[in-house]
Amino acid sequence: MTTRSQRPRFWIATLAAVLMAALTFSLGQWQLSRAAQKAAMQASLDQQKTRPALGNADVLDAADLAALKDRRVELKGHWQATQTVYLDNRPMNQRPGFWVITPLMLDGSDKVVLVQRGWIQRDFQDRSRLAPIETPTGSVSVEGRMAPAPGKLYEFAGAQSGPIRQNLDITAFRNETGLPLLQALVIETGPASQGLLREWPAPDAGLERHYGYAFQWFGLCALVIGLSVWFLWLLPRRRKSAGL
Repeated sequence: MTTRSQRPRFWIATLAAVLMAALTFSLGQWQLSRAAQKAAMQASLDQQKTRPALGNADVLDAADLAALKDRRVELKGHWQATQTVYLDNRPMNQRPGFWVITPLMLDGSDKVVLVQRGWIQRDFQDRSRLAPIETPTGSVSVEGRMAPAPGKLYEFAGAQSGPIRQNLDITAFRNETGLPLLQALVIETGPASQGLLREWPAPDAGLERHYGYAFQWFGLCALVIGLSVWFLWLLPRRRKSAGL
């Protein structure tokens, strides 16, 4: 099938094909494992939605607030309206605007939790002109879900203070305002109210993306094996039988 002079190249090509097939197959397996992890996370999220909502005492007594991620809450407290922050460059339904975040002092304690109350659209003529929103002064009831701190975007120097900001770090905001902030965020849910929209996108586990990548890697693995078998084994045999 191969001459003596061709044997080194044949075995080198065979080894390269085996390594490439093994690599692409392992990458496909890794994508499937990632999909399984994401599926488990999605199942956990779906389960959290069915559990009873947490109240003030549950949140205040929690040893690890991060463990309450995605749990439904029904909190009572008073808005700290003067400390409201507007996070810029947060679109909703492909429209540019702001997330409105206001601290809520929980009734029965001096602790405060940040509440992502909703979204307002940006004024295209004047970025600093904010749409009016209503902030009740008495005790309010807030329904939402527990979440980690807002994700950070790239920001220029000077964008870390003032009502309009690019990002909000809870620890830095606690030091800035002197408020006894809990290390957590509540995303308020429900229909539009107080001049705010709350059409939050559903969390995307990205399962389809991982399955798509896995299909691509397994397809490449099959292609490598098929081409190797053809060019290294079948084609030389056909040429030899044809006397070429």
